[in-house]
Amino acid sequence: QVQLVESGGGVVQAGGSLELSCEGPGYLLNYCEMGWYRQAAGEAQARDLVARLRGRWYADSVKGRFTASRHNDTFTLLMNDVKIEDTGTYYCAAEKCWQTATEYWGQGSQVTVNP
Repeated sequence: QVQLVESGGGVVQAGGSLELSCEGPGYLLNYCEMGWYRQAAGEAQARDLVARLRGRWYADSVKGRFTASRHNDTFTLLMNDVKIEDTGTYYCAAEKCWQTATEYWGQGSQVTVNP
């Protein structure tokens, strides 16, 4: 069974840095749209896209602070100058695999930013 395994979440002070990692089969990174989503606390359903690897797309709220990258079979999100509003559960996603509706999700990583 295909799995995306996330790591790197935790607690960080505002202004600090944190890096999330998402490991999976290399072919997913080659043939899927890789992205990071954030689900804020208390919003059970909404996951907002914050970064996409292809085209280096970023949400306005994180532009200039977050960087999505690939290192071999690992997809990462480097979060610099974090803000309290960055708090949430982050999910890596492999979407539109092989240009189909096939998608895979990581288990989620909690990021808490303290003042």
